[in-house]
Amino acid sequence: MSASLGRLLITILAINFLIVMPLRAQTPEAFRWVNFQSETDADIVSWVTHSMAKEKWTSIREIGVQYDAALVVTEKRSTTQSMPDDDIFTIWSASLTSHDRKPILSGTKLRFTGWLRFVNGHASEITALYDDCTHCQATTYFTTFHYDAASHDFVARWMKTGQAAPVWSSNTLAEGDWVQIYGVYPRPDGTVQLGTWSHFEDSAHKPQQDYVYLYSIEVSDVTEEAVPLTGKMADLMKQRLCHADGLVPGLARGQDAPICFRYHSYEPHPITSPPANNHGKALP
Repeated sequence: MSASLGRLLITILAINFLIVMPLRAQTPEAFRWVNFQSETDADIVSWVTHSMAKEKWTSIREIGVQYDAALVVTEKRSTTQSMPDDDIFTIWSASLTSHDRKPILSGTKLRFTGWLRFVNGHASEITALYDDCTHCQATTYFTTFHYDAASHDFVARWMKTGQAAPVWSSNTLAEGDWVQIYGVYPRPDGTVQLGTWSHFEDSAHKPQQDYVYLYSIEVSDVTEEAVPLTGKMADLMKQRLCHADGLVPGLARGQDAPICFRYHSYEPHPITSPPANNHGKALP
């Protein structure tokens, strides 16, 4: 059991009942969105366009600049008859000192959801939701983007096999029920964390199953963690996620599920130590 995981329990207990605090963070002073119509930004637009010239895209949707890097969003339309909602986006990190560029992730229906602080003492990060496909049983993912001073690139959080943290799926079970709940919630130090809960119930064939995860960032080395929770820690997270009050607006879903009703009046007894069989798993 890591010391950081032990602190997670204390954090969850501390915020079980609404913490009244500002949830949104300020945009870092060094970051700004480029104005495509401004003569002041014309050089940046030209530089990024030249850098992206060999890639396949239909339009450049956004350019965000911080220090010597640009966060670039391109979109690709399959045909001239395709609807805009079917566009495939790709997010890139493009250097402003060379014409190097690196793809970060791709998907559909990208929506930026504001700035939040995930690490105390570090700059806030821009948050986003996106889907992995259109006209399908899509999965929705959550991530943040931030400037990495070591690599001089923009990077995304909780990336694994090309995708970020899964928070919702439009997939359905052939038999039984699948309940999904997620939310980004505040911590006492002014930062936020993401919790997810998937509940599977198919009483005809197998007992119910719960998968509860906490997505956070380890303060000591600023690495992302996806921590599976079990036992009392999982119950505390379920209660946190079922209380819609205090969750970040636009970054919470599923709180109206009937399974949440049992937690609305539930008041846990204090717990001073986490279960001994819980183990966190840090993502690369």
